[in-house]
Amino acid sequence: MAVLQGSLLDLADGIEVRPLGDSVRRTVLDHGAWVDERTGWVGGADELYEALRRDVPWFAERRQMYDSVVDTPRLLSFYGEGDPLPHLALEEARDALSAHYAAELGEPFVTAGLCLYRDGHDSVAWHGDRVGRSRNQDTMVAILSVGAPRDLLLRPREGGASRRFAAGHGDLLVMGGSCQRTWDHAVPKTARPVGPRISIQFRVRGVR
Repeated sequence: MAVLQGSLLDLADGIEVRPLGDSVRRTVLDHGAWVDERTGWVGGADELYEALRRDVPWFAERRQMYDSVVDTPRLLSFYGEGDPLPHLALEEARDALSAHYAAELGEPFVTAGLCLYRDGHDSVAWHGDRVGRSRNQDTMVAILSVGAPRDLLLRPREGGASRRFAAGHGDLLVMGGSCQRTWDHAVPKTARPVGPRISIQFRVRGVR
């Protein structure tokens, strides 16, 4: 299993959820979609990675693949509305996101889905978070990444060029506007040597 190499740029003294405000950079996509980025949003992200790796009850989801049932290529954990999150920093991050996007989103982030990508063999296939109201209404998915950077690819559902966003070591990506309806996203496998990464996906009620 790959071992996390710490970031030389993260000089935080302990885990710190930093302000959002004007530090967020928005990339406007086609079809009314957009992606916000805030690099280094959480200081001490490598320490947070180690705590989540140790304390979260990770499990492997199973799926049918032809004539066999196989594990999905990543480990998972999910915290529903009202569930205590596994680290205080995640509660602070969720509340900060809810406050920052209140005017655009109109409701708070209430759930957290965690994915552990152990190495370059772990991945998630092309998909959109369209279970629930996101099938016909715009929503947001906010992703906090701790651990080694991995690429998140986005491509229009109706065809077209893909876009690449890299995130790790406390970076934030927020997919908003029509992104879940009109674009798909994926974390592809890679043959490059990469360390482990945990992504925390904050969502609103009823959207998966």
